[in-house]
Amino acid sequence: MARDLVREYVSFLRAEKGLAKNSLEAYGRDVGKLAAWAEKNGLELPKLTRKDLREWLIDLSRAKIAENSKRRMISAVRGFYKFLLTDGHLAKNPAEDLDTPQRSSYLPKFLNQAEMETLLSVPNVSTESGLRDRAVLELMYACGLRVSEVVGLQTRDVDVDAGILTTTGKGSKTRRVPIGSSAVEWLKTWLARRRKIENIETQNLFINSLGAPLNRQFIHKMIKEYAEKCGFEGVSPHTIRHSFATHLVQNRADIRSVQQMLGHADISTTQIYTHITDAHLKRAYDNFHPRSAKSEDPENI
Repeated sequence: MARDLVREYVSFLRAEKGLAKNSLEAYGRDVGKLAAWAEKNGLELPKLTRKDLREWLIDLSRAKIAENSKRRMISAVRGFYKFLLTDGHLAKNPAEDLDTPQRSSYLPKFLNQAEMETLLSVPNVSTESGLRDRAVLELMYACGLRVSEVVGLQTRDVDVDAGILTTTGKGSKTRRVPIGSSAVEWLKTWLARRRKIENIETQNLFINSLGAPLNRQFIHKMIKEYAEKCGFEGVSPHTIRHSFATHLVQNRADIRSVQQMLGHADISTTQIYTHITDAHLKRAYDNFHPRSAKSEDPENI
């Protein structure tokens, strides 16, 4: 029986890299798509050459797949062949210099500071659920949390007196993030209300009226509904994370500090926010500086 190298790769990532379940499934799917392409073309994964992988890239470029997904697939394939080389299946890595689309071509969606303030003000804090939702939004924006990190937070993970939050992100890596004074106050108010909820059998920070933890789907839906009330489309939990990072960089935060707060393993991942702010500054210059090319256009005089 032939060895399932894709499964072995995922097992390696689980054991050696400590990746989360969702990440492991994504890597397995991505390499599995290359395996399906190879089978369709009468080829085998371990025997693919650099030329074969370039053909795959050409087919991938024609597919209607988001650029970010293509980058992730290429990254997964590069990691897979590095694993095969290390494990002794290959004498040479055909994916060593496999091209990846430039990250700077992808600028994630974010809300500006005024829009973020508008979103934060929507929940009806006179109700238990509205108070909780305001605390969720405030904390996500204050700390740049992923939705999986929010639902996994325990009450012990938040030190409101010190203004510090401890969270476990991708790769099971733990980081400590400062909490702003506004989020601290809303958290204190929520924690006081949480203590009055009966039949709580969990230590999760955010729970519903029955004492059960919130899940990812609930927070996605909650944020989407509040955003739509503000007239904002396409807003997700990650939009708030992007807004957190973008506003830090716009206000001259050190990029290494932003990297640490976001929990990025690679500084290049964080540097996308410098591209966002550069584009933002360029638009501002073009719109308002009297010597910009746009301002000097005869049609604008």
